[in-house]
Amino acid sequence: MSALPVSPVTLALLAAATILVALLPVYLYRRWRKPFALDRRDAIAGIAVFALTAMVIERALNDYLLRTNAITSEWLSDPLSFVVYGALAAGICEEVGRFVAMRWLARRKPHDTDRDGTALAYGLGHGGAEVWLVGVLVQAQWIAFGVLENRGQLDAYLGNMPAGSLMRSHLLLASLAPALAGVFVIERVAALVFQIGLSVLMWRGVRAGSRAILPIAIAAHALIDVPAAMSQAGLLPLTIVDAIYAIAAIAVAAVLIRLHRRASSAA
Repeated sequence: MSALPVSPVTLALLAAATILVALLPVYLYRRWRKPFALDRRDAIAGIAVFALTAMVIERALNDYLLRTNAITSEWLSDPLSFVVYGALAAGICEEVGRFVAMRWLARRKPHDTDRDGTALAYGLGHGGAEVWLVGVLVQAQWIAFGVLENRGQLDAYLGNMPAGSLMRSHLLLASLAPALAGVFVIERVAALVFQIGLSVLMWRGVRAGSRAILPIAIAAHALIDVPAAMSQAGLLPLTIVDAIYAIAAIAVAAVLIRLHRRASSAA
């Protein structure tokens, strides 16, 4: 390995991108708190649901079906099967949790029908938890590994890691480039926008008493996850995935803005 396998410029840009993404949900909550009468308990509900459904239930399900169970792991080794499973698993786990939470919140707020403040706060909690747990903490770990690699201390720090895994870590660090900072920002901001959009969709459906809102939300969530699953299965380049997510996030944000303006003009 070279003495400096990770460019200091790359590390600086990744650190700046990580800080930006980490602060975004906090900034949006503070900015929207008064105009939309956000309640921190709604945001906490979103954080709790994401932590339970995505980080506990979905991960346990993936570990069993993709690794522990020989029959399902062999079946899901097919790229198309993996894409279908990955998209549906995320959609079902998270949206069932969101549906249950929204039903509970609706019972707590029987007269809150005019604004989407509950959905926005919940979405910032759910999406913010994803930003932090799936994005920021993981990215911060790799930045720390990059610093240790440049100091020649990574092997000692990861001394208990198997040789194959350690070599993969070295190779991944050597492949880091400044452009990945932009990729990280696009992916995490898009994910936050999608979570807010799904929360508004679910909240309006629950408030309207729609029986179809849960399957609709599951289908929407699964559709969002298809490009990422295709990338993981080697069926779609990461650049195409990021372009899809950037365009989709702009479209979702435009719809949310339009809904807000419509609601404000009707009030």
